Amino acid sequence: MDSAIEVLAREGARGLTFRAVDAEAAVPAGTASNYFSSRDDLLTHAGARVYERLQPDEGTIARQQAAGRDRETYAELMRELVGRIASFRTGYLALLELRLEATRRPELRKVLTQRVRADVDANVAYHEASGLPGDAMAVKLLILTLNWLIVEQLTLPDVFTEAECEQLVTAAVERIVAAE
Repeated sequence: MDSAIEVLAREGARGLTFRAVDAEAAVPAGTASNYFSSRDDLLTHAGARVYERLQPDEGTIARQQAAGRDRETYAELMRELVGRIASFRTGYLALLELRLEATRRPELRKVLTQRVRADVDANVAYHEASGLPGDAMAVKLLILTLNWLIVEQLTLPDVFTEAECEQLVTAAVERIVAAE
């Protein structure tokens, strides 16, 4: 699956073939087709794998749970989140490719819609249980805002400097999350 992610990021959805995945994984031709019934199956599993790899590890979750409950801490957590996601460049680019492909493939769109909706709901529930300031709407607005900042960082990295990205995340939290 990691090889499929690399192919997606480098070649786009049209370049994702069983042969390309086999070559990327350095396995004999035909290996990927033994594990996936179709190209759609391969696309769907690649998307699931990206989401697996984007999940924070237990240490990160524990540190976040022990952190403060104010907007400044919230901004720091969001800066870390943006950095963690942006550091998995090929994974996020692969997700963008999958989203574009989902506009042409109803089954993939259905799977991605369910996954993204579940992620939004999980983020809202985690936030509400965390005691951090802000409500469900603030979480959703931050998801939308920070996703586009990540797209900018990965596709046009010279638009904003690293310092500007950090300032933008801080400003987004300060302006979207109401002071308590």
